Amino acid sequence: MTTARFLQGAHPFTGAGLEKLVPLAGLDGYTVPDGARAQAVYFRGGNSCDEMVSVVLLRDGVAMRWFPIAAKGAVHVPLRIVEDVEAPSTLELRVAAPEGVSGTVVVDLGLVEV
Repeated sequence: MTTARFLQGAHPFTGAGLEKLVPLAGLDGYTVPDGARAQAVYFRGGNSCDEMVSVVLLRDGVAMRWFPIAAKGAVHVPLRIVEDVEAPSTLELRVAAPEGVSGTVVVDLGLVEV
């Protein structure tokens, strides 16, 4: 049986530099439950600020995918189940933005749990 899972919402941020990833306020991570695996299906994101930012997908604290989003732009990346993420891995979304830049990112990461 497959179950859809999502990391999504509108989240404010203040950049700490492009090499320093900032947590998205109010967005918890997703931990793959024992006996299951997860597969990312797509990422959609929007950026409200006047600078390009990147949303970064982390697996167990290590950058797995970078999704650059243009200034006041949006992106849709179909991932088509690129790889399995095994239990008990944790997936999180963070943002990389120039220092002091603030705005809101809208994120929608679609996963299937199998």
